[in-house]
Amino acid sequence: MASCKLVFMLSLMVTLSLSSIDMSLAARQLLDTPAAPPPALTLPTIPSLPKATLPPLPSVPTRAGPQNYEAWGGPPLVPTLPKSTLPPLPTLPTQPTLPKTTLPPLPSIPLPTLPKSTLPPLPSTQIPTLPNPTVPTVPKVTLPPLPATPLPTIPTTIPSIPTIPTTIPTIPFLSPPPSN
Repeated sequence: MASCKLVFMLSLMVTLSLSSIDMSLAARQLLDTPAAPPPALTLPTIPSLPKATLPPLPSVPTRAGPQNYEAWGGPPLVPTLPKSTLPPLPTLPTQPTLPKTTLPPLPSIPLPTLPKSTLPPLPSTQIPTLPNPTVPTVPKVTLPPLPATPLPTIPTTIPSIPTIPTTIPTIPFLSPPPSN
């Protein structure tokens, strides 16, 4: 199990390192490319359409009244219609009254009585009584006392660092020969 985790972590590290190299190379290539040229095509301008001229609408008076009467110099534009009177509605003939019918009384037939059913008594079976289980008593056990182990002591002083020699020892066969 530990080796699977190790292989997974190792492959994850390799994948991340390779992807970061590719990312940095791609970013470098994008930075090295010159700026994009401006777009070559521009949209043509749409010419404005001529406005359609409509013939003027004829003037129509909105309502007949004293102000329009003088303007037209004649009788009012809306003629007055005679009031019409409607003939009275015809009366409906009355319906003849029908004699009230009486129903004969219902015959009194006694209802049949159903016999009372009695159920046989249930058999008396005694439920066996279970003996009361007794819980065994557990004897009390006293544990021995724990051994008194002293805690480790933490040193309070820092040990001294040994001194490092500052001179390099000479090796006789590697040293230059003495000058005469």
